[in-house]
Amino acid sequence: MPAVSSPEIPRPTASLGRSVRSTWTYTLGSIVFILVVLHFMLLSFAASTFTAKNDAVSGLLLLALVLAVALQVRYCWFLRAGLGGGLPRPVWTTAMVVTSGAVWVLGLITSDAGWIAAIPLWLAVSLVASLLPTRTRWLTVAAGVLSLLAFAAIRHFWMGQSDSLPEDSASRMLLAYSAGMPLLLISSLWWWRVVVELDRHRVMAGELAVAQERLRFAADLHDIQGHHLQVIALKSELAERLLDSNPEAARENIHETRLIAKQALEETRSLVAGYRETSLADELENAREVLTAAGADCELTLETLPADPAAQQALAMTVREATTNILRHSEATHATISLTSSEAEATLTIRNNGLNGTPSSMSLTAGTGLLGLRRRLETSGGTLETTLETGHFELQARIPPRGIPA
Repeated sequence: MPAVSSPEIPRPTASLGRSVRSTWTYTLGSIVFILVVLHFMLLSFAASTFTAKNDAVSGLLLLALVLAVALQVRYCWFLRAGLGGGLPRPVWTTAMVVTSGAVWVLGLITSDAGWIAAIPLWLAVSLVASLLPTRTRWLTVAAGVLSLLAFAAIRHFWMGQSDSLPEDSASRMLLAYSAGMPLLLISSLWWWRVVVELDRHRVMAGELAVAQERLRFAADLHDIQGHHLQVIALKSELAERLLDSNPEAARENIHETRLIAKQALEETRSLVAGYRETSLADELENAREVLTAAGADCELTLETLPADPAAQQALAMTVREATTNILRHSEATHATISLTSSEAEATLTIRNNGLNGTPSSMSLTAGTGLLGLRRRLETSGGTLETTLETGHFELQARIPPRGIPA
């Protein structure tokens, strides 16, 4: 019988969590326990038949049943592949079905075996069916039902024997549990598949959290280094221009460049340690000073700052990224920064002129800095909007009411 695989669920691996492995141990133990109990009862009936008749056929029947029991119990370990997980190597499936089929045939030869000889093949079919895809699974179960009906039909019409339902409770329990074996296996493996899927999603959630933290770190590092390096380049350029005409001013710019580089280093170290905090008020003042130094007439209008520290940090990073973009992508001569507050929201608006390029040739969302800002604000419930007009660019960030002081 060829091996059959199914895409319903990936095969479990050793990377499963400890609790998931324990769940499989309990599931496997329950299946094996029920199967052993059923086979113990079958072996008891076969042993009674052999003791009563003491012939070769009864002995072969008992031996075939012992082999079928051993192979079916061993086959249970392959159920770890999950519901529809695919069959193991063909030799295992073939050996189990052949030995169970031998019990089926020998049960027809010896009349004393009765209906019990048909049960091992039914149990083997149930084990195989649980590893097959859905459609093939139910076709296999149907084939198992046909084997039971064929066994009864042959005994009744060909051999003239009629098997009535047993009267004792042990035999009735054997029949009931054997009949429900497919449902037992399918339900158990379905729960096992749910547990594996939950564990897989748990691992994916952990990996996603790590990836999000890396993206957050990359965005913050971009904000810090991009801003400070832009200011350092500006200060260095000013110092170079003033070196001959005004050495004192050039020296002051060089000194500020050193301080900015030192600040960038300290903030980078703080970012790595996870302790960096951004002051909104400081960033607003710093933006005005930097833009003024770059030759832009900067107007700063402030009202009440948001009370939420997370909102302040998000707006501070917005000010920093917007300032960097102005220095990098424009030759602004005029810029306005305003922070207004209302009962509905806090709104930060930054506007500048002197764009390098035309509106049709520039993208408002292509920069990684603006994309990072938009994501950061959206996670806090805020929004980021950009407007590009002829020669002017406007950025507007909004923070929800939870960030507004009462």
